Parts: sequence; C-alpha cells; structure tokens
Amino acid sequence: MQRISIDPITRLEGHGKIEIFLDDEGNFANSYFQIPELRGFERFCVGRQVEEVPILTNRICGVCPEAHHMAGAKAVDAVYHVDPPRTGKMLRELLYSAFYCTDHTTHFYALAGPDFIMGPTAPVAERNILGVIHKVGLEIGGKVLQMRKYGHTVVEMIGGRKVHPCTSIPGGLTKGITEEQRVEIENMGRWAIEFAQFSLQAFNDIVLGNKEYVDLILGDIYTHHTYYIGTVDENNKVNFYDGKVSVVDPEGKRLGKYAANEYMDWIAEHVEPWTYLKFPYLKKVGWKGFVDGKDSGVYMATPLSRLNAADGMATPLAQAEYEKFYSTLGGKPVHQRLAIHWARLIELLYAAERWVELATDPEITSDNFRTIPTETPTEGVGIVEAPRGTLTHHYWTDERGITTKVNLIVGTTNNYAPIQMSTKKAAQNLIKKGGEVSEGILNMVEMAFRAYDPCFGCATHSLPGQMPLEIIIKDANGETVNILKQNC
Repeated sequence: MQRISIDPITRLEGHGKIEIFLDDEGNFANSYFQIPELRGFERFCVGRQVEEVPILTNRICGVCPEAHHMAGAKAVDAVYHVDPPRTGKMLRELLYSAFYCTDHTTHFYALAGPDFIMGPTAPVAERNILGVIHKVGLEIGGKVLQMRKYGHTVVEMIGGRKVHPCTSIPGGLTKGITEEQRVEIENMGRWAIEFAQFSLQAFNDIVLGNKEYVDLILGDIYTHHTYYIGTVDENNKVNFYDGKVSVVDPEGKRLGKYAANEYMDWIAEHVEPWTYLKFPYLKKVGWKGFVDGKDSGVYMATPLSRLNAADGMATPLAQAEYEKFYSTLGGKPVHQRLAIHWARLIELLYAAERWVELATDPEITSDNFRTIPTETPTEGVGIVEAPRGTLTHHYWTDERGITTKVNLIVGTTNNYAPIQMSTKKAAQNLIKKGGEVSEGILNMVEMAFRAYDPCFGCATHSLPGQMPLEIIIKDANGETVNILKQNC
C-alpha cells in the first residue's frame, strides 16, 4: 500500500489535507479529504449574552466575518421576536452586497485564477497571485485591489469596521448613513458593476475561449449529480440576505422550500471518525454514503447551487448572464463543479447591481433603522447565503438572554460530502498505474475542492471525544527518529 499526502492543501481558507492510498499494484484504492482542526465556537459561545454572539462568531476567521455577523444578527432578532424596520434590513443587505463583491473577487483572482490563467500544470512558482498579475498586467491587478478596497470601505461605513463589523444589534443597527456617505457608496457600487462585467468578459476570453479548459469543465472528472440548495426571494430569484431555502433534486425539480426555523426538518448531519468536520445531508432523502444520485441525500450549497435552486437573478444584467450560462452549458441543472467559478462571477455582478439598487433607495438614509425589542428572549434561527454556501445560526437562551446552546451549520460544512466525492473522483481518474504522480496532477486533484471555495477555519465543529494526534520527532539533521500516534 502506497500513501500520497497533499498536506497542506493550498489556496483555501483554513487547513486541510488529502490522503490518497494506492494498492500494491499502484492502482488508486481510496482517498480522504481530512480536516484536522477544531474551532469549537458552539461551545464557548454558551453562557454569553446572546447579542454578543454575532460579534464573537464573526471572529471565526478573517474571510467571511460579515456572513457570520449577519446570520448571527438575524438569529438574535428571532431570539428577541423583533423585526427590524425596512431601512435597517436594507442597510444590512447593502453591507452584505459590498462584502460579496470583495469575497468573490478574492476567490476568482487569487485562489482559483492561477489554475486557469496560469494553467493547472504550470510551474508551482508561477501558479499564484503574483504570477497572475505578471501575466494579466499591473492595471488589472490594480482593479482587483480597488474592488476589495471599495467593498471594505462600505463595510466600514455601515458596519463600523473594515473586516469585523459590529453594528448589527437586536432589531436593526446602531447607526445609519448620511446623504454624503450614500452618494459615495452609490459611486463605488457603479464602479463595481463595471468591474464585474470586466471579470465576466475576462472569464469568457481566457477560459471559455480555450478549448482545453472548456473540455476540462465539461468532462466527467469534475462532475457529480447531487441535490442543490440556495436562498430565494418570493419570486424564487437568488437572494443572499433574506428569503427561504430552495431545494432541487439532481433533475432540477424543486423538492420544497424551508424557512430558517424549519431547517432541522430538512438538514441532518453525519459523522465520520477520520475528520473533525460533519457531513450534512437532506433528512427527507437520507444518508446513503458518498454517492451521487436522486436516492442520496448529499447536496451542494455553492454559487452554482444557488443558480440551480433558483428561477433566475433579481437584477437585469445578472439575469442576462444567467440565461447565457444555462444556454451555453445545455440547460438546468448544471452539474459540472468547475462551472462554479462562472456562477460565482454572475453572483458578483448581481451583488454589485443590488449594491446600487439599495444605495439609491429613498429610504436608505432614514433614521428609522432599529426597532427596540420588548419581548422575552427564547430561541431563534438566522440564515444568510455566505459566499461559499447557506449559513445557519441557531441560538437558545434563558429568560435573561444568556445562551444555553448554539448550533452553526456553516457554508462550507454543507459541501463537505461533495468535496470528499470530488477529490476522490479526481484522484481516481488522474492517478494511473505506472504513471508519474506529478505536482501538476496533484494540483488538479486540489482543483476539485478549490471550485467550492471552502473555508475550513469556521466550518469545523465535530468533537468525537478523542483527539487524533501525531508527533514526529526529528534529530538535529532533520531525520525522523520516532513517530508517536494517538487515535490516528
């Protein structure tokens, strides 16, 4: 038995490794996408005043604190049985739309871009953000940085801080925006729309214009037929902040929609002993293992999932790109995982358009941005669409508002079973008996998880009771002299 370790895996948020096992003949035998870290936020959020939790959970990582702040704020609203006024909701969604633009930009250009712009098997020293900037030019690199700067500027204006917002409280926000700030936000949003259109054109030229890349996207290596989920508005259009979660089967038929407080009727979690991360699945279908198909409860929650689970986009330019996407790829649903990158750019355009819609609403500068809670706190659930999947926060409190239990189902957690399946299928198809297992081949295995844009920094929360531990002792020359293992 031969073991190949990709450790650490690269260009993601958090930590993980892929263990690939070959049999004595050199044939692929099995692989595991393993998450060795534990964060435990559900445990140390217990015993805190519940309105503190949206501030605590947005410290899970530095990538999507805005998503945790928003899901937490909505959960706290539910705990106090209070509905924020329209301006309060719009300000939160405006912050969230700007955040989406920065987040999707980061993944496309810095994390996924090197695989397509430099090539999957390009020298590793060039397959990174610096290689991308060298190839596309400093002007485009400058636009990427400008997009991130504008997004974080809006987050700071509304959320109080550039990275970890702190202004969402029970019933709304601590402050609104002035007319001068609104004008600045609107101007930045209009620039973001142009940037999103530019990014889609770049994808069209660099990826869709390259037959080798198109064949890779449409091939079987990166394809799985699963269920899909994503939040939609009352017209079944994609929505990141509010609505119900739509669930569609592998044929594209809607299985149903659920509200935030109904998530436990739909989602259950499976545990494996070799990882700290749980495997959510559709309770109504059941856990059948790491397999595709209509009888398997495995589902995906990504930008592609949101498009598959919706009837369209709520803004005109994004809707046109949505129609082009399905027309080009043969209709709904699209199952090719590498198409997530394209779907992400369509969402980038939607977020920018929504940014401007909200910034130009006459009520956005109203001072009616909070409703004071008057009810006794009990229990509440908040759901938003994090860039990498549906994010659920569920809090229980006593009558004083002190948390007694916390449950988080994080965006990436939803996708763990599909990621395990995708990396295994890629390894199985790319590693052949007697063939060279090059760094480029292993990078193509990593591309299978990278499409999901996972964030394992906030996804982990399973604690099976015993901690796997491996200690490697080396001498002064760096040679291994002993390996001590516990529960590995």
